[in-house]
Amino acid sequence: MTYESVIGLEIHVELDTASKIFCGCSTAFGAAPNTQTCPVCVGMPGTLPVLNEQVASLAIKAGLALHCDIQMTNKMDRKNYFYPDLPKAYQTSQFDLPICGDGYLDIEVGGQVKRVGITRIHIEEDPGKLVHTDEGTTLIDYNRSGVPLIEIVTEPDIRSEEEAMAFLKALKSILQYAQISDCRMEEGSLRCDANISVREVGESQLNTKVEIKNLNSFKEVKKALGKEMKRQSELYRFGEGHKIRQETRKWDAAKGRTLTMRTKEDAHDYRYFPEPDLPPIVLHEEDIQKGKASMPELPQAKRARFIQAYGLTSQEADILTADRAVATFFEALIEKGAPAKRAANWTVSEVLRFYKEGQSLPISPDALTDILLFIEKGTLSTTAGKEVFAAVMETGKAPMVIVEERGLAQIHCEDQLSEVIEEVLAAHGKAVEDYQSGRLEAAGFLMGMVMKATKGQANPARAKALIESKLAG
Repeated sequence: MTYESVIGLEIHVELDTASKIFCGCSTAFGAAPNTQTCPVCVGMPGTLPVLNEQVASLAIKAGLALHCDIQMTNKMDRKNYFYPDLPKAYQTSQFDLPICGDGYLDIEVGGQVKRVGITRIHIEEDPGKLVHTDEGTTLIDYNRSGVPLIEIVTEPDIRSEEEAMAFLKALKSILQYAQISDCRMEEGSLRCDANISVREVGESQLNTKVEIKNLNSFKEVKKALGKEMKRQSELYRFGEGHKIRQETRKWDAAKGRTLTMRTKEDAHDYRYFPEPDLPPIVLHEEDIQKGKASMPELPQAKRARFIQAYGLTSQEADILTADRAVATFFEALIEKGAPAKRAANWTVSEVLRFYKEGQSLPISPDALTDILLFIEKGTLSTTAGKEVFAAVMETGKAPMVIVEERGLAQIHCEDQLSEVIEEVLAAHGKAVEDYQSGRLEAAGFLMGMVMKATKGQANPARAKALIESKLAG
């Protein structure tokens, strides 16, 4: 029997706001524990929340980017449960009237386009963070309490861990392009839970699902889904499908397996009810129009334009549009006059080797454009261009300064090249004889000797023509 996964994702996204959802405390990452708190975000009695308007604006923007219907009247609710990092003993979230719903995201897997439905997008606040010490003590940091989130819930349309990865990468790119979130998983700005069940290929029923938590990177999402798929498939294959319980499991990356956290019987009854301290969120058409007006060109549209306008391959366009900063860098090269294909090749092969997402690109568009134009015009060989590239990153000097200091400019002067070629031919008489005896590959050896003698600075086309002319003469 062949089995397939049925996967739905729940993605928590930290919104890119300067202050928290219901108070003015900072959302900056990395502050000392409990230094970015106030009576509102730590749930002191008598405090009243005030909704940060930017939270609603960014949620609308996310809905528009994911083709959702926007709920013009929506509301906040109290989700009641007790946990040490939840100071109010309830989380302010949205239940039956979320701000967005009924959307979709198209992804490409194996050359095929697939549509994944978006069930809902709702607004909520983040709880605090538990910090477990080596001594066995648990501390609580409330800096994150009240940080604004949206939760994006998909339909169970995903059929493999590869599709889940493709969805998450596409979603992350959209959220970054639209400046909804920085999506830094290492800082908790993007977190994912996955619901997964297994069934025979061709079946339509939904079997018992489990929820996997503690997925803090795309790589771990893929590993966890693959392992859980294997676990459930084996239980069905050996007639023990009844052992699959609706439960919450956590991913243990060290052991490479999922482990039971709590069963359905242990699950919370959240007892949702409308948040009495906050009025309904009533949107107007101008709110929607503002969201549309602020929407940049999104990755899929940019990818298609890169292919059509610059003649790039699908693979090149995928790489260049995956990260907003990289796409902006590439287009800056084009605007400054760099040839599109050469700019794409160098960005993919050289620049991205030294670039880590969220950090600065290793070289300025001005400097790289100068290098690419030097190569295009024959001033530099490709090898010399790479040397200049490395030197610019190391020293910060302008490419022309490095070219002059190191004498890297190609030799075009026919008299200068002829002199070197004569010396090479005189020193390698056997190769000359071989060529004149019909072994034409000897010209390649002689060309290599000329390049070695000029330290790679001989213009290849001119040097080759001169060598062949002298050998023929």
